[in-house]
Amino acid sequence: MGSLARLMHTGGNIVREIIKNKVLFLMLLPVILYFVIFHYAVMPGAYVAFVDYNLNKGIFGSHFIGLKNFEFLVQNGDLWNITKNTLLYNLVFLALGNIIQIVFAIMLSEISGKWFKKVSQSVILLPNFISMVIVGVFAYNIFNFNSGFINTLLVNTGLDRYEFYSDPGIWKYIIVAFKIWASTGYGMIVYLATITGINHDLYEAAYMDGATTWQRIRYMTLPILKPTFILLLLFGMGGILKGSFDLFYNLIGTNSVLYPQTDIIDTYVFRSLVGQFNFSMGAAVGFYQSLFGLILVLVVNFIVRKVEPDSALF
Repeated sequence: MGSLARLMHTGGNIVREIIKNKVLFLMLLPVILYFVIFHYAVMPGAYVAFVDYNLNKGIFGSHFIGLKNFEFLVQNGDLWNITKNTLLYNLVFLALGNIIQIVFAIMLSEISGKWFKKVSQSVILLPNFISMVIVGVFAYNIFNFNSGFINTLLVNTGLDRYEFYSDPGIWKYIIVAFKIWASTGYGMIVYLATITGINHDLYEAAYMDGATTWQRIRYMTLPILKPTFILLLLFGMGGILKGSFDLFYNLIGTNSVLYPQTDIIDTYVFRSLVGQFNFSMGAAVGFYQSLFGLILVLVVNFIVRKVEPDSALF
């Protein structure tokens, strides 16, 4: 009876809270519906990873085969290759991306000219709104063998053409460059907002004490940006096995010559579903991707909680 009474009391509090803040909960409703419909309601679909999916029998009528889909991925070597590529690309995106975003945010915060600051901010942010389809076309016009900008330049200077689309190695750098170019503006805004929120009196006091610009950045701005960096790092870790599908697909397309160093989990799943109609294999890779991401977030959050308890998510 005690437990029942406590449960009823808790339920009553929740109802009172909803009535009290009904406008706020109403604003929250679209987000809740989005997560329920597109994230929780589809979870039973993960069962496809453990069956030999038959379209006529449906998900739960198909033959249960346990972990055989995962065994196949491990044995043919695909799982290791796409995991390695996805992890390495995202680690570079995270580390290099955050460093460049912090540098740009600090540089903009130090600019005193308001007009120049706003124009620079808009120019850096603009690539974030450009479709990756356009980026793919843009890249093709730069790197294609016959009439690409670089090869035209090479021919005009008496050098041989270079086959970019036959060299997997060089695309590591091209993909990273395009990703950093596209995402720097958005991340920079987050860091710039944190810098803007710093009490200006602290900088004034440091200036009066004779601190140089570099010393103010080194001992004031960077330590204050640390919690934001850790928070963005944790969010990034959650999706570290989720590659930027639109970027990779529009740059690489179906060029299998480049797959050894550019194929990631998302593009592999896409080919499994659309090209081969292998739903079970695609679901197995997707399940592995989600499980690995969850474990990674828990491990990183555990480490952050030990080192910097105030910055941990939970």
